Amino acid sequence: MTNSESPETDEALLAYAIQAAKTGAASGGVPIGAALIVDGEVIATGHNKRVQEGSPIKHGETDCLANAGRLPASVYAKATMVTTLSPCDMCTGAILLYKIPRVIVGENKTFYGGEDYLRSRGVDVVVLNNQDCVDMMDTFIAKHPDIWNEDIGEPSD
Repeated sequence: MTNSESPETDEALLAYAIQAAKTGAASGGVPIGAALIVDGEVIATGHNKRVQEGSPIKHGETDCLANAGRLPASVYAKATMVTTLSPCDMCTGAILLYKIPRVIVGENKTFYGGEDYLRSRGVDVVVLNNQDCVDMMDTFIAKHPDIWNEDIGEPSD
């Protein structure tokens, strides 16, 4: 997905990730979405596909990076990763691996991931605490606690 107009606010950028999360939820998955933004252009979006594809690694951010395809390091160096939920350790690692300098997080109330580690490595992390993101996760976790626990690597009761 490409946008010829540059979104002006972090909330406007988050809207792309929220739409991706809703797409994932509509197809029976965990409602987490991401978007990779470079110079105001949406390079790619992605959503959690663990349920749909039976994949242990298709989180929103990793799916987004896969959808972006191979990019030169110079592109990642000026990118922003936008995600509806605080990134887990795996997604934090991907952000660091590609040296993405800025991350916009929709919310970290339902899950607090690797934000502190990202900051310690010089990444600018902005948390918006967007209520739509919180509501999507609260609803999903209440309906599917077993899938949620699996997604974050926690044992189910």
